Amino acid sequence: GHAGARGFETVTLVRHGIVDHCDSLGSAGRFGEGGDAQWMTAGRGISHSEMFPLLNKEGENRLELFQIWLNLPKKDKMADPHFKMLWSEDIPQATLPSEGSGSASTTIAVVAGRGFIEAKLEDTVPTPPPASYARDVDESDVAIVTIKLERSSKWTLPAARGGVTTRRKVFFFKGSELTADGKVFKEHTGLELRGDASVPLEATGEGDVELLLLQGKPIGEPVVQHGPFVMTSREDIMQAFMDYQKDEFGEWTHDSDAPVHPRETLRFAKHMDGTQEERPWPPPARRES
Repeated sequence: GHAGARGFETVTLVRHGIVDHCDSLGSAGRFGEGGDAQWMTAGRGISHSEMFPLLNKEGENRLELFQIWLNLPKKDKMADPHFKMLWSEDIPQATLPSEGSGSASTTIAVVAGRGFIEAKLEDTVPTPPPASYARDVDESDVAIVTIKLERSSKWTLPAARGGVTTRRKVFFFKGSELTADGKVFKEHTGLELRGDASVPLEATGEGDVELLLLQGKPIGEPVVQHGPFVMTSREDIMQAFMDYQKDEFGEWTHDSDAPVHPRETLRFAKHMDGTQEERPWPPPARRES
């Protein structure tokens, strides 16, 4: 069913499968396979539902995604909610030759952030929602980046633009062996890295390696969380509960508490102003250098 959220944002990045979205703004969408991302600012409050339709009648309906939570500064926690779709073909990626010998390559896709691929391509990175902490990238240095190293490929992750003030973590989630700055990792793990350091990354095992990089400068404010409410004080959390119990953060106009769009529906996004965009299925190739 649908649930409420206040005080933060979610970025849902889908690697495999289909997601159907509906919310109390009147927005809706279908997105998924191959790297579509949905960016939702909960702000002062939103009720939303993400369902996973079983469209494949013959085989498995695989689902693999990341849902990344981004905090909002206190001044923006009660901002207007916002829903935005980042289609995979609009997310720039660069395929670079390995820094070592051989024909292997590294593919970098930039969902948010700067300083990873050539500037001309990075200028096409989708703009985060209006109230997002990530919107002023020079101030926040927020980045969401996926990295795929083909077997034996080597690529050096550049230092963060924010230097030592940027907190940075790389999640090793696929592959048999990653070597990072000379250290070998055979188990999937998260690596906390210094923001002011460039780090050589290499797929040293039997197959490809895939990584998710998340980074940003700390907001520097208290964080008080209860479930999907993220505020700066216990009093604000109690207020969020009272507000949600009063009206569930808006009118739910959809046909059910857990709506699934018709089977034949293509990728689409319906926005709160009534505009609707549709995209083909399967998605076309991404913007690439």
